Amino acid sequence: MSSVLAASLDNTQGILALAALAVAALALIGCLLLARSLRRVRSAQKLVLGDGSTRDVVAHSAALQQAFEALQDYVGDVALRLDGRLDQVEQGLTGAISHRALVRYDAYNELSGQQSMSIALLDERASGVVLTCIHHRDQARVYAKQVWEGHGELEFSPEEAEAVSAALSAPATSASSAKAGQAQPARAVDASGA
Repeated sequence: MSSVLAASLDNTQGILALAALAVAALALIGCLLLARSLRRVRSAQKLVLGDGSTRDVVAHSAALQQAFEALQDYVGDVALRLDGRLDQVEQGLTGAISHRALVRYDAYNELSGQQSMSIALLDERASGVVLTCIHHRDQARVYAKQVWEGHGELEFSPEEAEAVSAALSAPATSASSAKAGQAQPARAVDASGA
């Protein structure tokens, strides 16, 4: 039998059979390596997708992309709505009091401790109101004048003009600086931010 085997290895058919055997062995080793690699990929896929998922990584990625696009559309819509609301708030705040000043003085040349005062309350467009309170020993009077773009509907007294000028020359107030301004002691001229 060994002579038959030796004889078959000397001819062309025997050599081809040995070559085919070697190629088959290499293919088997390659298949084993690929099976091992596939097992690793599937275990990694289970970490990403979970044990019960029937879809593969490509389907999972496509689903993630769709969810991301939906989220992006939602965030874009929310941003547009917030921009619209912010515009409304900004328009509403243009009429809010942002410049203010208080001028104290003695009316009627009395020494009453500067009990009379003129208060200017103006918005960003320099429109608003000037209130004047004149205190006398026997009486007190209150006057109000509308202000449009820095000019009064009636002529200002010198103290009212000073209050409007002081309010417009001071920077606009915020809520925190307005509270800080209230805590300060009274002065002859108290303008916002001053």
